[in-house]
Amino acid sequence: MLQLCCFSLHGFSGCFECCIKCLGGIPYASLIATILLYAGVALFCGCGHEALSGTVNILQTYFEMTRTAGDVIDVFTMIDIFKYVIYGVAAAFFVYGILLMVEGFFTTGAIKDLYGDFKITTCGRCVSAWFIMLTYIFMLAWLGVTAFTSLPVYMYFNLWTICRNATLVDGTNLCLDLRQYGIVTIGEEKKVCTTSESFIKMCDSNELNMTFHLFIVALAGAGAAVIAMVHYLMVLSANWAYVKDACRMQKYEDIKSKEEQELHDIHSTRSKERLNAYT
Repeated sequence: MLQLCCFSLHGFSGCFECCIKCLGGIPYASLIATILLYAGVALFCGCGHEALSGTVNILQTYFEMTRTAGDVIDVFTMIDIFKYVIYGVAAAFFVYGILLMVEGFFTTGAIKDLYGDFKITTCGRCVSAWFIMLTYIFMLAWLGVTAFTSLPVYMYFNLWTICRNATLVDGTNLCLDLRQYGIVTIGEEKKVCTTSESFIKMCDSNELNMTFHLFIVALAGAGAAVIAMVHYLMVLSANWAYVKDACRMQKYEDIKSKEEQELHDIHSTRSKERLNAYT
C-alpha cells in the first residue's frame, strides 16, 4: 500500500508527503502488541507441543508406562487433547491478531480523518467496545493457561532437583512417584528411585533437560501473551475514548454549523424583508 501510494504521485516531494501520511496512519501501539502476541503464542504453542512429545517419551521410556487400550482417558490421551488445543489456540489467535490490527487501523483512520469525509458510526464504537470485552476475557484465559503451564515446570523442577541431589550426595535413595501428581491412579505404582538404572539413564539423558527448558519457554510465551493482552486492553481503551470524544466533537461541530446556517438564513430573510419594505 505504501509503495502504490508513493508511485502514484510524481516527484520526490509528493512521494515524501504521501509516505509520511501513510506512516502516520499506522497504529504502532497495536502493531507492537500484535508482534508480542504472535511471539508469545508461537513460543507457547511450539515449545509446548515439543515438551508434551518429550513428556510422552519420558513416561514410556523411563517410567515404563503404556497407553491404556479402549476408550479410557489416561495421561497419554490427555496429552493428545492438549496438543489439539494448542493447534486451535495458534489458529484462533493468529486470526484475532489480524482483527485487532484492522481495528487499530480503523480507529487511527477515524481519529485522523475526523474533519474530513470519514464519519464515525455507532457501529464502529460498538465494535471497539466488543473488542475490549473480548480481549479482557482472553486475558483471563491466558492467566489460567499461564498458571496451568507452571504445573509441569514445577514437576520437572522437582525431578531435576532429585537428579542434581543424587549426583551431589552419594548413597541417597530419593524417589519420584507419579501418583502424587495425579498422573496415575492410586492403585498404580509408577515411580523411579535414584538407585534404579532407569533413573540414572534419565538424569544423564538430554531429553529430560530439553523438555524441562521447553516447558520454561512455553511458560514465558504464555506470560508474553498475557502482557500482550494487557497492552491490547490499554490500546483499545484509549482508542475507544478517543473515538468517543471525537464523536462528541463531531456532533458539536454539526450542531454549531447548523445553528450558524440557521442564523445566516434568518439574517438573509430579514434583509430581504427590509429591502422589500423600503422598496
